[in-house]
Amino acid sequence: MNSTLLYNLARFILLLAVQVTIFNNINFLGYINPFPYILFIILYPVNGNKSGLLIASFFLGLTMDLFMNSGGVHTASCLILSYFRPSIFKFSFGLSYEYQTVRLNDSLTPERFSFIFLSVVIHHLVLFILEIFTFEYFWSIILRTLVSTIFTIIISILIIYLIKPNKR
Repeated sequence: MNSTLLYNLARFILLLAVQVTIFNNINFLGYINPFPYILFIILYPVNGNKSGLLIASFFLGLTMDLFMNSGGVHTASCLILSYFRPSIFKFSFGLSYEYQTVRLNDSLTPERFSFIFLSVVIHHLVLFILEIFTFEYFWSIILRTLVSTIFTIIISILIIYLIKPNKR
C-alpha cells in the first residue's frame, strides 16, 4: 500500500475518533459545536484522487451521522465541501493551486487561513441549514455558523500544528 494512503487512512480514523469521543460532547450555550473532523477533507492532498476524496467524504459524513443520529446532514455537508474544494483552492491560492505547489501543513499564511476559513464556513452553513431546515430561524443559523466556525478554526489550527510533520 502507498504510504500516503496509509497516512490519510490514519488521519481519517484519528480525526473521526477524536470528534466522536471529545468534540461531540461539546455544546456550549447551544451554539458552539466544533467539528474539526472536516480537517480530513481540508488536509487531503491537492494532487490526490478527486473521486477518492468524494467517497471518503461520503463515509466520513455517514459515520458522523451514525454516531450523532443526524439523518444525513453531515454526509451532505461533507460532500458539498469536497465538491467545492477545488474552487476554494483556486480562490484562495490562485496560480499556486494550478501548479499544485500548495501544502497546508506549512506555516499559516493568509492564503491558507482563507482556505480553511472558507471551507469551514461552507461546511457549517450547509450543516446548520440542513439541520434546522426552516428560514424562520435564519438568525439562529447565522449565529450558530459564525460561532461554531470560530471555534472550529481555532481547534483545527491547533490540531494542524500538533500533527505537523517535522522538517528534516
